[in-house]
Amino acid sequence: MNEKPRRPKPTQNRRPTAAPARKPAPSSSGKRVTLPRALSKLGFCSRTQAEELIRAGQVSVDGRTVTDIEAWIDLDTAKLAVDGKPVAAEAPVYLMLNKPRGLVTTRHDPQGRPTVFDCLKDFDHTHLSPVGRLDKASEGLLLFTNDTQFANALLDPETHVPKTYHVQIDTLVDDAMLKSMTRGIEQDGETLKARRAIKLREGEKNSWLEIELDEGKNRHIRRMLEVLNITTLRLIRVAIGTLVLGDLEKGAVRALSDAELGDLRLQASIRPITR
Repeated sequence: MNEKPRRPKPTQNRRPTAAPARKPAPSSSGKRVTLPRALSKLGFCSRTQAEELIRAGQVSVDGRTVTDIEAWIDLDTAKLAVDGKPVAAEAPVYLMLNKPRGLVTTRHDPQGRPTVFDCLKDFDHTHLSPVGRLDKASEGLLLFTNDTQFANALLDPETHVPKTYHVQIDTLVDDAMLKSMTRGIEQDGETLKARRAIKLREGEKNSWLEIELDEGKNRHIRRMLEVLNITTLRLIRVAIGTLVLGDLEKGAVRALSDAELGDLRLQASIRPITR
């Protein structure tokens, strides 16, 4: 019995299956970014604030409202606006504060406590953010900027920009204590480690240490000392990389010099901003 030859299926009307759409990846130049990132890079607001504005329909790109927080744009060509007002890149600002004890590192505190922004009243700090944090009981060098690339590089453990602290403790120091801190101390599944720890001076019942970190976990130094049954009496950040607190008065703020900024950029491998 002869089988009927099978007819080939017609192909002329078949539509090719479309590949799933993919969002473009950012370019190596960093000019192609998500919309929240763009508003952040321009110094307009944080990424979290930008996402809220976008979802609320307050952001437009090239005259069209965009509500997708994952939308990509080209920073060189896109015209951004918030509530109809154009958003342009702000001049970068870099400030240092000698933070007094008792201030919280936040813009608004639900409990009504004084914040570090109370020290910036003489500056337009609308778009400035602190670079990292110092807890309420800690003092010393705190940076503020609207340059998110600069801030992220200084905070990234991979850039190894050290932060130096002078710490007063409630006991006399010994070599075993210092070695424990530089070797690393386990607490709650985390390794808390100092890059360097040395004795500065000591009295009859307490000591001052100089401790250097190249990362900043929450209450890093205090927790590390607590594991060793040591109480921190004072904690003062005295340097970030090559930038030193110096004789800046408590509560005082000043702009970084070009030389200071250049040295920090070099240490964190950050390219200078060109505009």
